[in-house]
Amino acid sequence: MRLILYSKPGCHLCEGLQEKLEQIQNLSFELEIRDITTREDWFAAYEYEVPVIYLSNRRGAEDTEEGSEKLLPRPSPRASVQQLEQMLRKYLAN
Repeated sequence: MRLILYSKPGCHLCEGLQEKLEQIQNLSFELEIRDITTREDWFAAYEYEVPVIYLSNRRGAEDTEEGSEKLLPRPSPRASVQQLEQMLRKYLAN
């Protein structure tokens, strides 16, 4: 499984969420960080929404199967690493 985090430089919520995701040890996933300032379509979609997390079933960028990315609800900035892990576990199980 892969998690995609849409983020932008200087976003404290993004940095905090990325830090917590990187601390999760009991779940196996690859974390991909996408800087929305590098693509106009990402910036237009997520300028006021970051951080945004997607769960992806795709194995790599060349795999473009539609419907393979699922938007996850944004966790509270106050959520602990353990709470974030529990939330992810619920979505990884589905």
